[in-house]
Amino acid sequence: MGMELFWIAAAQPSAAGGQAAGQPAEMPAFSSLITLALIFGVFYFLLIRPQQKARKEQERLIAGVKTGDRVVTSGGLLGTVTNVKDKTVLIRVAENVKVEVLKTSLTSVTKAEAEEK
Repeated sequence: MGMELFWIAAAQPSAAGGQAAGQPAEMPAFSSLITLALIFGVFYFLLIRPQQKARKEQERLIAGVKTGDRVVTSGGLLGTVTNVKDKTVLIRVAENVKVEVLKTSLTSVTKAEAEEK
């Protein structure tokens, strides 16, 4: 509430300042633009940018999944990838138990150990 009174008082022309009645004050408009830009900058660096990085990391994780990788799904299933399709993967969660899940539900992928040749 204190800031509102400041902006209202600053926006009103003063007789001592030599401004004619009806002329807007230039300083508050400029300072409000700077304030708005600073708020946007803070939101960008604290909210938007980290979410974009996390989304790119998730896309990279999904694109790199292959047969033999150990995975964890968002539902908490742990298993080994046995088949990779366009939008889904087949995961072996136990002997003779396979589950097909969406790639987008994968939260963690541990790469299969390199096979010795």
